Amino acid sequence: MNHHPLIEGKDFYYDEHGYVVFTEAYHIAKGYCCGHGCRHCPFEYESVPEPRKSELVEQKKHSAVSKA
Repeated sequence: MNHHPLIEGKDFYYDEHGYVVFTEAYHIAKGYCCGHGCRHCPFEYESVPEPRKSELVEQKKHSAVSKA
């Protein structure tokens, strides 16, 4: 991954609680799952240990269904 300065709105945004949230584009550029259970992980949480991985996958499914 290139080590460029992070750009708000492209690489990350602040959620309603003021937390930094990395975007899917940021994670794709990084190229791997870090295992922290990031909100926009495009890698199906492959490095997150169970049971947390299964919980996150379920949450993502429910979130996608409710947006449809």
